[in-house]
Order: sequence, then structure tokens, then C-alpha cells
Amino acid sequence: MYPVKTDIPPRERLIFALDVPDTKAALELIDQLDDSVAFYKLGLEMFLSGGYFELLSELKSRGKRVFADLKLFDIPATVAAAVRQLANHDIDFCTVHGNDGMLRAAAAEKREMKILAVTALTSLDQGDLQDLGFQCDVRALVLSRARRALTAGCDGVVSSGLEVPALREDVDHALVTVCPGIRPVENDDDQERVVSPGQAIRNGADYLVVGRPIRDAESPREAAELIQAQILQALPS
Repeated sequence: MYPVKTDIPPRERLIFALDVPDTKAALELIDQLDDSVAFYKLGLEMFLSGGYFELLSELKSRGKRVFADLKLFDIPATVAAAVRQLANHDIDFCTVHGNDGMLRAAAAEKREMKILAVTALTSLDQGDLQDLGFQCDVRALVLSRARRALTAGCDGVVSSGLEVPALREDVDHALVTVCPGIRPVENDDDQERVVSPGQAIRNGADYLVVGRPIRDAESPREAAELIQAQILQALPS
């Protein structure tokens, strides 16, 4: 087991990906989940729904934390302007998916918000990376991007739980690691590099992003509580 940060409240380690088409569906899920989820990820689908910032404000009024997963990618000046705007909304985490200049620009405008650099999407396998022109394995790519992100002033990275042990061994332990591709049961969707909640925590992950296994469950609240229990069991006593 790798070192685990002790200053994160256990129930905040689960981030629910609120990937639904509109605020009505989002609010219904938030009501169902109640106190089983304390941290929400709002991504591109919700951003394009037209109610993104209203929903963000509603979550904050309920005492929830918010992760704006927008994977900003543009010229540095535009990324800086976007982060400056987001920082006005009491957002906890924001993702940037770009080069060193974009990461530095984002970090310069973050204020209290944490900037997370995307390393390699968990839907990509080695063949996909080769198709995209990366002549290295996934682990090498993740470590390279993580080192560059920290040098640029970012607070952490988004990576598969599979790469977290290497991040903990080779990169600064202050790094915040947020891991999507978490599956509590056998996986048959478009995520390639997946791990269970317990394994991700034992690997040293700080936060776990879970969407479909909760959203599509017969009882989303029960599914969330099951994952919360798996997280708590994996944490050192």
C-alpha cells in the first residue's frame, strides 16, 4: 500500500460524475444521493446544457464540492481568461488538457481553485496512444506529463489508478491524484484502464471519479454508499 494523504475527509474522496443532459435530471440525482456524495464533477455535457453555473451554485448552497472537468485546451491567453472566470465561482478543481504554456497560464490565474492536468484519458489503451502519435508507453506518458504539470504550477493530475503507484514513486508526493475509470464490478464499457475503488486507494489515489456505476444503478444512493464503504475499508486505520 502506498502512502495515503490523511487530510482528506473520507467521504469527499468519492467524486460523482454528474453526466446527465440537463439540470432537471441532475437535481433529481442530487436529491436521491443526498449525503452519500459530497463532491460532484460537472463536465462538458452539463456545460452545454445551458444550466451549468446555476447547478454549480445549487451544489455549493448544499455544501458540496465541485470539480469543473472542462479539459481546457486553447492558446495560453484564452486558457488564462477561462480559468479567471471559473475562479469566480468557488470551484474546487478544474482540468486543463494542454501543453506547458497552457498549464502555466492556468496556474497563474487559479486563486484558491486547484488545477489538474490531464495525463492520458482512461478510455485510451496503448494502441490508441500510438494512433495519436505517442511513441511511448502509457506509464511514461503519464509520468512525463505529471512532472511537467507540477513544474508549471499545477496542483495535481487526472490519471488512471493503474499509474498512481508510479506517480507516488517518481513524482512529488504533494501531487493530488484524481482517478476516473473506477469500476466496483467487472467493466464492459468504453473505459480501458480501470481499477476497483479499493485498489485505487491502496495504490495511493486521493480522489475517485465514478459516474455510470452510480448513475445507472437501480438505487444510485445504495451504489454510492457501497463505493464509500469500499473506500473507507481501503484506507489505513
